[in-house]
Amino acid sequence: MKVAAVQMVSGISLDHNLAQAHQLLDQARAAGAELAVLPEYFCFMGRQDSDKLVLQETPGLGTVQDFLADTARELGLWIVGGTLPMATDDPTHAANASVVYNPKGQPAARYDKIHLFRYDNGRERYDEAAVLTAGDTPTTWALPDRDGHTWRVGMSVCYDLRFPELYRQLGADILLVPAAFTHTTGQAHWEVLLRARAIENQAYVIASAQGGTHENGRQTWGQSMVIDPWGTVLGQHAVGPGVVVCDLDWTHLQQVRRQLPALQHRRL
Repeated sequence: MKVAAVQMVSGISLDHNLAQAHQLLDQARAAGAELAVLPEYFCFMGRQDSDKLVLQETPGLGTVQDFLADTARELGLWIVGGTLPMATDDPTHAANASVVYNPKGQPAARYDKIHLFRYDNGRERYDEAAVLTAGDTPTTWALPDRDGHTWRVGMSVCYDLRFPELYRQLGADILLVPAAFTHTTGQAHWEVLLRARAIENQAYVIASAQGGTHENGRQTWGQSMVIDPWGTVLGQHAVGPGVVVCDLDWTHLQQVRRQLPALQHRRL
């Protein structure tokens, strides 16, 4: 099964971001992808964190959800909509939600980011909890491929990557990590954490990132990649908008788990 990790450098114009996302998804589909994963905040990177509250949507209603549904139907593609702000009971806080649409344009899953990023090194400061509400539900869904296999797909977002217990609970064949890692933290930890999650869970990882310098001055690390269950990087895109298309091999997944049955050896 071919899959695509889509990398963007999203800005402050919703329309421009959605147009670029459509172009990249079209590239993924032309390359034969059945599943494409957009990055965190693919639809909007505001001048300040609170700007995203203006774009909050309710389930089944909103410009971004309509775009994802229509594009999935148009391209006949499974699309994971990175993240978008979804309304909560508190108008001052949104959920950072990753939503999935099937090739018929129907919603198939939703995951609200559980772990909210906070970082302060004296020069850069981030605190997602100021405008976001954390989710509390690990989420998986079933992805049938054209060869008759059904893959268990586990969802996560960006900072979740630092919490291996989440991925253990998911028990998935494919792990999704849409992200907007800062340049500082990404340079230090992005690839090593992604490869670790692939190795310890013996699963494929699709990591789609923001990658470049944004209109708001933020610099994201990029390096979108697809990793196999042995920890091998199958494909990677460094900086700027682009698409990484790779093959996931069901037989290879089963072979890795059979030859080194670490998942069966768990005692805790």
